[in-house]
Formats: sequence, structure tokens, C-alpha cells
Amino acid sequence: MAEMNWASAGIVVAVSKFLMEQGYGCNVQVVPSDTTPAVTSLSENGEPDIVPELWPNSAGEVYDRLRDNGNIVELTSVLNPGGVEGWWIPTYLAEEHPELTTIEGIMANPELVGGMFNNCPDGWGCRVVSDNLVRAFDLESSGITVFNHGSGETLATSMAAAFEAEEPWFGYYWAPTTPLGKYDMTSVDLGEYDEAAHVANQTANAANPLPSSFPTAPVLTIVTAEFHESHPSISELLTNISFSTNEMSQLLAWQDENNATNEEAAVYFLTTNQDTWSAWLNDDARTRLSALLGQ
Repeated sequence: MAEMNWASAGIVVAVSKFLMEQGYGCNVQVVPSDTTPAVTSLSENGEPDIVPELWPNSAGEVYDRLRDNGNIVELTSVLNPGGVEGWWIPTYLAEEHPELTTIEGIMANPELVGGMFNNCPDGWGCRVVSDNLVRAFDLESSGITVFNHGSGETLATSMAAAFEAEEPWFGYYWAPTTPLGKYDMTSVDLGEYDEAAHVANQTANAANPLPSSFPTAPVLTIVTAEFHESHPSISELLTNISFSTNEMSQLLAWQDENNATNEEAAVYFLTTNQDTWSAWLNDDARTRLSALLGQ
């Protein structure tokens, strides 16, 4: 089973591994990985058997071929509705000034968001898209200054500082992440999603940037076709394992606040959400885990 090198994937792996070993009697080997190495290994070696959290939108043409040729099986959306991106304001600001929940309302009242847009660091994909959206909306003409953060840490810290002081904040962020689990934020309505515009906006300094909201990115659990055929009960379990994006952000926030490992975060989830994960199991696994379920 591949464990990608970001936080939510670590928790998904820890929960899945525990249920597979303790409920189904599996011996699970976890292999550290990332999107490109995992997809390349699947193509060249037919391994790993399981990738519990894969973002197909960053997996490229090799992934598309594996899927289209039937080498892999997409089991489920492990995050529902998926990866979420957007421009955000604190919910306390949205409640005090509902007009700020649209981009038009923000541009008409720049002082209410502090006159600043907190942008992604250079080198991030979201920086390219947001830069183009800034031009598409002509954001700076409304008196809003674009502040380009030097790192993800300063972007997150700016949100935290504003929230804890109940001050204005306006900027890009994504989920599932620790900050969106800690802080109640409201996504700003950027208008309808336009697929062609969003694709064009992924090119730096696009010639004709156009307005569009961000799409939700699918986040899937996949297995090899061979594993799917030879391990039907495990494939059924993995099909059932799914977290809401908000729930995962809250788990990440708990992990951060408690300086917890992925395994400790998994134990926290398992001990506080028995009704959820017990429904993922078959009858035999539920019997094996009955002590943990208090049955």
C-alpha cells in the first residue's frame, strides 16, 4: 500500500492499515511514495497493490492509460467531494458583511477585507491560476493589493493571525488542510466554473485570462485489477472507506494541535467515529473488532 507524502494520505493509510490487519487478518506493507513514482511503478511493475489517496488531476497521461487499459480499478472517492480550492474569507467576516461572499462584493468593499489578497507562493500551481484570476477580475483596480507569500508557512500564518485577532483576511487556500480544519472560513463565490477558462488559466501569464471558479479535484482510492480480482473483501472495504473533506481537515487540525503521529490520529478517528467505520466492515471483520466497538 502506497503512502503519499502529504498529511491526509498518512491518516487514510493508517486507518486503512489498522482495519485491514485487525479486521481482515492482512499483513500490510506500507511503501512511502508520491504521485509520479506510484503511477510509474504501477505502469512498469504492477505495484503497489493499493494507492489509498491518489489525485488523478496531477497523475498525467500514464495514469489515464492505466485506467483506460483496465490495469487499475478506481474504487471510491476517498475524500468527498474531493480536493477543494478557492479564495476565502473568515466566516465571522462573512456573517458581519454577507456581501463579501461574492468577488463582486469584495471588489466593491475592498476596505472590509483589509485591502489585500493573500496569494500563493511562487512555484505553486495555484499561484499561476490565481495570478490569472487577479487579472481576469481586474482585482487590483478595486484598490486591493496582491501580496505574494514567500512560502506556504507564511500564507497559513497570515490566516491564523487574522483569525485569532478577528481581523479581515482574504486569500487563496485549499482543503483538506490543517488551517481549514482549525479556522471557520467561507469560500468566496467566484462565479460559475468554466472548464476552458480554468485550463487556460493554468498557463503562466495567459494571453486572455477569464473568470472561473476552481473545480473540485477528485481524490480516489485505486487498486490494481489483479488485486481487485484476488482480494474482493479487501476491495469492498476500501470502496467503503471515505472521509468528507471537512472531516479530514478537522482530523488534520486535531493532529497538529496534539502533535500526533498519523497512527495516533487514526486511533483518535477510530475511537470517536465507531458508527462510521463499523459500517465499512463486513460481518466477520465487525466481529473481530467488536471489543473496540464496545459490543
